[in-house]
Amino acid sequence: MDLNTITTVAHPQTRAQLPVWTAGDAWLAGGTWLFSEPQVHLTRLIDLTDLNWPALTITESHLTIAATCTVAQLDALACPTDWLAAPLISQCCRAFLASFKVWKTATVGGNLCMSLPAGPMISLTSALDGVCTIWKAGGGEQKIPVVEFVTGNQRNRLTPGDLLRQIDIPLAALKRRSAFRQISLAPVGRSAALLIGSRDADGTLTLSVTASTVRPIQLSFPKPPDARALRAAIEQRIPDALYHADIHGKPLWRKYMTLRLAEEIRGELLDTARP
Repeated sequence: MDLNTITTVAHPQTRAQLPVWTAGDAWLAGGTWLFSEPQVHLTRLIDLTDLNWPALTITESHLTIAATCTVAQLDALACPTDWLAAPLISQCCRAFLASFKVWKTATVGGNLCMSLPAGPMISLTSALDGVCTIWKAGGGEQKIPVVEFVTGNQRNRLTPGDLLRQIDIPLAALKRRSAFRQISLAPVGRSAALLIGSRDADGTLTLSVTASTVRPIQLSFPKPPDARALRAAIEQRIPDALYHADIHGKPLWRKYMTLRLAEEIRGELLDTARP
């Protein structure tokens, strides 16, 4: 869609060249949502392409995902064999249920910044203990865990002019055993519940709940819970008001599916546990 209110497109090549943020500005990365509907309040786009951030970087301790990394680039990552949680990358990428055009254009950072409950990159990075690095509008950086970055349906911790730079995933999280569950009302529908579980070598069980809730919820169990303890923990940590409501699922159904999928994950991780 043409954005006929745009009068200027800035192309900064370094952070120092980022223009001073003003009303009517928007960051442009993939633009799959930006160009999908009228944006009559916008007058300038700040194109991030020329910053040339490396899409994916593996260090001794982290996988760094640039905010401008596309879904296709992330899905194509050749993962080391000891990354037991690597299948989550493909599973979450495919939770988009999008065309190849979207895959090659939509960005990981854009999905986080849209902050929709069903954002699968939110699911992936929150489950893997991701930490966002934010370039603050006034200078400096701020680091926020993904589980705290998204605060509600299309709400997050960014303030005007802030820019999401990257998401860092600790390699330790990628080496955990994992289990994935996702459900939609329709075969190609938006996720109504997307849960990811993982288990550390010390037996700690971590459960991340997304899509069914308006923001990511993470629960950790130092000792593997039984079915009753798991259900009680979910009901305590996720009050009914946190379950999302839209045409893709009513809150009561989403709650039921959250409890059901969580129990499936618990069973999978405990049944296949290695001593």
